[in-house]
Amino acid sequence: MRLLDELRAEHERIDPVLGSLCTYAGRRARGEAGPGDAGAFLRFFLLFAGRYHHAREEQILLPALVERAQLSPARGPIPSLLQQHRDIAVLLDEVGALLPLERLEAGQGAALTAAATRYAHALWRHIDAENSVLLPESEARLARAGVLELPERPIGAEEQTAHDVALPLVARYPPQHDRTAVRGEGCVVCPSYGTSCDGVEREWWTDHEWDDFFHRVG
Repeated sequence: MRLLDELRAEHERIDPVLGSLCTYAGRRARGEAGPGDAGAFLRFFLLFAGRYHHAREEQILLPALVERAQLSPARGPIPSLLQQHRDIAVLLDEVGALLPLERLEAGQGAALTAAATRYAHALWRHIDAENSVLLPESEARLARAGVLELPERPIGAEEQTAHDVALPLVARYPPQHDRTAVRGEGCVVCPSYGTSCDGVEREWWTDHEWDDFFHRVG
């Protein structure tokens, strides 16, 4: 399904820019970089990751799961992922309040690196959960509902520019391996697992799927 393939490809582009943002925030905190690239980072996450990527999930993919695949909009993965988008936007606001400052006063450098780390960790976990659970589950469930393609929304000029300008920043501020980041596959990496969502098996699986699972595992 073209939209799902595009969302996966966009995740691959967003992922390294998150690492680059953390590198840049660390350099800013140490006084090794100025605020000149702050706008490019913020526009990438606001316009490309937010207004384009997340918006297509919210306006195209998730409504199709509700309307065509008959999945609940009130509990489980769908409202949980929507809430994650809102939480991630709040974390980006925290980064945006500090990253463009001409000078970082006492304590602001540490606050900036902490905010950038929180934002990157939240979005990385969100990406991992979508790649390993939401997107494959969506493709299978929509196909069973007879949906083989979804509508497209082309990227806007501002969104494309935000994407194009930010990608060279990955070479300028190479992402460093973050040993504190929790990465992986399955519902366990999802920030909502065990709180607002009990996992795709409990939330979405039918009796037939459970029977098939037990048959396969013996």
